[in-house]
Amino acid sequence: MILRFFPAALLLAVPVFSQPVVPAAPVPSQFSGLTIDMQWFLAYQNGRVSGAVKDEFLLKRGYVDIKKKINETFSGKITTDITVDREGDGMGDVEIRLKYLLLKMNLPDLGFLKKSYLEFGMIHLPWIDFEQAINDYRVQGTMFMERAGVMSSADFGVVYMTQFGESLDAEYQKTVSSSFPGQYGSMAVSLSNGGGYHALENNRNKSVQSRISIRPVHEFLPGFQVHHHASYGKGNSPEAPDWYYNAGVVSYEADGLVLTGTGFLGSGKYDGSAIQDTIGFQSVDMNGMSFFADVRVWDPGVNLFGRYDRITSQYHSGDKLAERWIAGLAFYITERSKLVFDFDFYNRNTAGKPNDKLFETVIELRL
Repeated sequence: MILRFFPAALLLAVPVFSQPVVPAAPVPSQFSGLTIDMQWFLAYQNGRVSGAVKDEFLLKRGYVDIKKKINETFSGKITTDITVDREGDGMGDVEIRLKYLLLKMNLPDLGFLKKSYLEFGMIHLPWIDFEQAINDYRVQGTMFMERAGVMSSADFGVVYMTQFGESLDAEYQKTVSSSFPGQYGSMAVSLSNGGGYHALENNRNKSVQSRISIRPVHEFLPGFQVHHHASYGKGNSPEAPDWYYNAGVVSYEADGLVLTGTGFLGSGKYDGSAIQDTIGFQSVDMNGMSFFADVRVWDPGVNLFGRYDRITSQYHSGDKLAERWIAGLAFYITERSKLVFDFDFYNRNTAGKPNDKLFETVIELRL
């Protein structure tokens, strides 16, 4: 009986299995050109900060980066900055604020200037985002001059960025860096409120910031660059104290090795806090230096890194020196994600103010 019905069942099954494959529905136009990237810093810290014992698991930072291509000329970007409120009314709450919200306009090549574009809105400022493409350890903490309060990474304004000449070859971009890969370097200049992305405008002054990066011997050492970045403006307070600096940086990037050296001279901080007194509101002159190294010690993906920062603030009452030493070991889980163990020692060099000593285990997830 079973054998009698088997041919009939087989004939009925053939049309089912021979159905043509239905093509996937096209992506709705509102989602075409849409990309979403995520980055989280999840940590455990133990030590002493400002004399207080620190022993906690925490969310150091979280970013969700959403980009939408409108056409060949225009695109938009919005980046959420997720952090824990440690001072405000919602102390302890995980809060979301915006870091970037901008319109990007691609510009035509103009001779030597390639891949130029403008950003308008909550923008990338010329230096910090560029530096973070060289120093891949934002997971440990902010970059040298941002950590010292001299500058911010984003602000409300407009910025022009471009690269010099054609791009370096695909192999260099794949194995070392694809950030601003102009053969002869790149540049950026911005006009912004000056108070950073997390502050209201407290005066009517605007700040100019700039960066120029040169690859002097790109044929032999494409990873070697010389940089200058600067600002001129007023601190973001009603009294508008002076805020300006000039910084020189030398950097070298290769597969498995990154080295940087920084020096700067300036006066005041972008938030207007570095003043001699609350009578004349004269800015405090400052100078500093920083050195950073990242070395691959084991393939695949085990790196040893270190940093030294030094800031001198020249008050009328005497110079104040602050120093920071950072050392750590990074294990790359993927090309973009890593597990980091580090020690951060901050020496205030001030009587009555204890030094900070902090051990940390932190995971950076990039999706």
